[in-house]
Amino acid sequence: MSKRYEQAATLVDRKKAYPLEEAVALLKEMPKAKFDETVELSVSLGVDPEKSDQAIRGTVVLPHGTGTARKVLVFCKGEREIEARQAGADYIGAADLIEKIQDGWLDFDVAIATPELMRDVSKLGKVLGPRGLMPNPKVGTVTEDVANAVTEVKKGKVEFKMDKLANLHVVIGKLSFAARQLAENARAVLGAVVRAKPAAAKGQFIKRVSVSSTMSPGVFLDIKPLLEEHERA
Repeated sequence: MSKRYEQAATLVDRKKAYPLEEAVALLKEMPKAKFDETVELSVSLGVDPEKSDQAIRGTVVLPHGTGTARKVLVFCKGEREIEARQAGADYIGAADLIEKIQDGWLDFDVAIATPELMRDVSKLGKVLGPRGLMPNPKVGTVTEDVANAVTEVKKGKVEFKMDKLANLHVVIGKLSFAARQLAENARAVLGAVVRAKPAAAKGQFIKRVSVSSTMSPGVFLDIKPLLEEHERA
């Protein structure tokens, strides 16, 4: 471990669950790297990842965005091209983009498609799927309303998806964000995760939550008041 990490670790009480605002403030007090570190929320879920009816996946628009500009590609034709362009899409097309991607081009962060083009886009499954770039109606990236889909991504819409160990890892901003902004983004993510709870999930749904930056140790959160906030909302 680096000296910076070791110094940061001395600031964290590993036996303590911190209030959210205190946790993000603590992250900002830690020794800084030479770049603007990404801040991530990690959530451990009380579900069985091997059961398909307990899979957790969804999206949320972060109130303060991610702090990173994201390149959006839209597979569409006709009037939808105009709508996508006006909404700020970076790349727009159909067969031409599919061919370009088949040739190895992948300079984009999010792909959106209209339903009519999904038969053609599905040819890219082996390329886009493993990279998490395949348009999917479950997360709003297969839609007729391409303008709204592009706008949401540009505003800070992020996707979350449970891994094989029933954990979620979601970006909530940059370390340069104000502590208040990071806390509000974290609350938005937790609210979306709670709303995504499947009916088949039993017992304690959210087991542990921590927040960390790229080069820092994790700081565990006191989740009880956060879940109570959601219940009151």
